[in-house]
Amino acid sequence: MFKPACAPIALACLTLVAACSTPGPAAPDAKDAAPAGLSSDAQKFSYSIGVDIGQKLMQIKDNVDVPSLEKGIEDSVGGQPLKLSEQERNEIRKTVSRKIQEQEAANRQAAAQKNKDDGDKFLADNANKPGVKTTASGLEYEVLTEGKGDHPKSADKVTVNYKGTLLDGTVFDSSYDRGQPVSFPLGNVIPGWTEGVQLMTPGAKYKFYIPAKLAYGERGAPPKIGPNSTLVFEVELISIDKDKPAKPAK
Repeated sequence: MFKPACAPIALACLTLVAACSTPGPAAPDAKDAAPAGLSSDAQKFSYSIGVDIGQKLMQIKDNVDVPSLEKGIEDSVGGQPLKLSEQERNEIRKTVSRKIQEQEAANRQAAAQKNKDDGDKFLADNANKPGVKTTASGLEYEVLTEGKGDHPKSADKVTVNYKGTLLDGTVFDSSYDRGQPVSFPLGNVIPGWTEGVQLMTPGAKYKFYIPAKLAYGERGAPPKIGPNSTLVFEVELISIDKDKPAKPAK
């Protein structure tokens, strides 16, 4: 629910040096024991570098020809004449990098349109369900449990428990799963939260249906939240943590 920090979408590594510099995550079927045939330290070390390179290239695997990759390593390590000049290598990196960026942009645009269409339909249908209310901004909410006391203001700090899901029911964040509520200034979260939690009082539990424009918009919050995603939150307001007045100096 927190506002995302600005950061460009990183392309997958296109050079072997960068791929080797930082180990990637373990493969899903990785085993503790070394594969058969890897007995020496040099073999195990070399295999490990290969795994790192392969994992770094997973995102662009459709643009990678493994035999040519192996040949490039073989020629470079073996001191053989290289089949492409440095200028040619730089040019093809730029060409493929541009191709990947264009494909990512097209994929993102398609996903954004689908998410928008799905979200608009969901919200239109949901608004007609019993118990669901809609604010002027387009935020939809449902009161699950009433609370009592004061309503928080946008400048207040609050403590809540919550669960956030996509429209397909996928949980992308949950304080319940972590076993600990969270506290934060109400003005530092997505607009749907800032508006919605102000409707609550301590002890209340609401369900919010937040359109993308009041959530993470066209950018989304990768990798879990795609562009133009409508989000569903169950929120329990535990307390309003107003700053205590400072004690007068003696």
